[in-house]
Amino acid sequence: MRKILKNLKRKFTRQSSETYPDFASGDYVQVSSESDKTSKAKIVVRPFIIEDFADIKPALDSLREGYTIALINIRPLKERDIVELKRAVNKLKKTCDAIDGDIAGFGEDWIVITPAFAHIYRTTQTENLEEE
Repeated sequence: MRKILKNLKRKFTRQSSETYPDFASGDYVQVSSESDKTSKAKIVVRPFIIEDFADIKPALDSLREGYTIALINIRPLKERDIVELKRAVNKLKKTCDAIDGDIAGFGEDWIVITPAFAHIYRTTQTENLEEE
């Protein structure tokens, strides 16, 4: 039994030193942390102002990239044309559903849209308003 265990041990230790020659000598391998910092994508919180229906295109393009949280000021469009505002909000909702994101209004003039990895905190007061 000992002979079998010694053969197995010898077989596995030889294989690991052949596969990983740097580790056979017992030396440490230093890994740079700079490559980790550049490979991660950063999240951007970006404000947008919508004065016309065509102004939602940059916001939608940024959201589709997946690393942008959009803060959208709808006041200029709201004061100008309610029908265009409803059309723009519906387009924003559809895009938000397509990217599996989250959308919420805060205040009377702002909308926030997040990608799939983020969630908008809602209080019980906000949830009651959505149900009505």
